Amino acid sequence: MKITRAGSAPSAKGPADWFTGTVRVDPLFNAEAPGRTGAGAVTFEPGARTACHSHPAGQALIVISGRGRVQREGGPVEEIRPGDVVWFPAGEKHWHGAAPDVAMSHIAITETVDGSNATWMEKVTDAEYGG
Repeated sequence: MKITRAGSAPSAKGPADWFTGTVRVDPLFNAEAPGRTGAGAVTFEPGARTACHSHPAGQALIVISGRGRVQREGGPVEEIRPGDVVWFPAGEKHWHGAAPDVAMSHIAITETVDGSNATWMEKVTDAEYGG
């Protein structure tokens, strides 16, 4: 058994290559072998969002506060709220972030495959975001 105490891992600013706007990432856990699953709490200030990306084994988002937006490639921009759970299948190109006027926090759960848990792509433009 391992207990990780709240606040024991430092918060990090979301890297500018992967995010637009102000984003904070709070690590929750990383799997120990043979496990592959990790999770983080991610907080997006209003209008902040990820760049387009995909995950080799998919990604689950659990919205914990605020209001946000998600979009998979070829689909509509959809609103997400606390309690919503979003699943992106393996390899599905997508983005997610806060609403234009309200911050949003979610827990992101991914698996690492061959040393990677995400492939990052182009940033989402203001027009694509719809802000």
